[in-house]
Amino acid sequence: MDLLARREHGRAELARKLRQRGATAELIEPALDRLAEEGLLNESRYLEAFIASKARSGYGPLRIREELGQRGLPRGEIEKALAEAEVDWRAQLHEVWRRKFPRLPQDARERAQQGRFLAYRGFSMEAINRLFSGRGDD
Repeated sequence: MDLLARREHGRAELARKLRQRGATAELIEPALDRLAEEGLLNESRYLEAFIASKARSGYGPLRIREELGQRGLPRGEIEKALAEAEVDWRAQLHEVWRRKFPRLPQDARERAQQGRFLAYRGFSMEAINRLFSGRGDD
């Protein structure tokens, strides 16, 4: 309960944390089932909160998808949550770029540098290229 009081957790993440604190598998699974039945452990709510938090921090859908996959969440649920997220990814990309860089790239070196940064943040090369070519609002 202490872990869930701080923030939402996914089932796999909460199980891992409980194992690290010394709980046995025989205790963990029934406890997680009970928390899910009571509505205290909800994967869709966790996905929604995680995506919103990461998007506010300036991360794109590719990075968020990868992080959620590493946390043991099913790919189908991740895709559904990203599709339902109320995030304008183009506007997000533009805002992240605008905060970091003063202008569009002037040469190939600047273009590569800005592109690497935005790709690391989780935006697709297609979206990045649209931004650089001035077609970001299509």
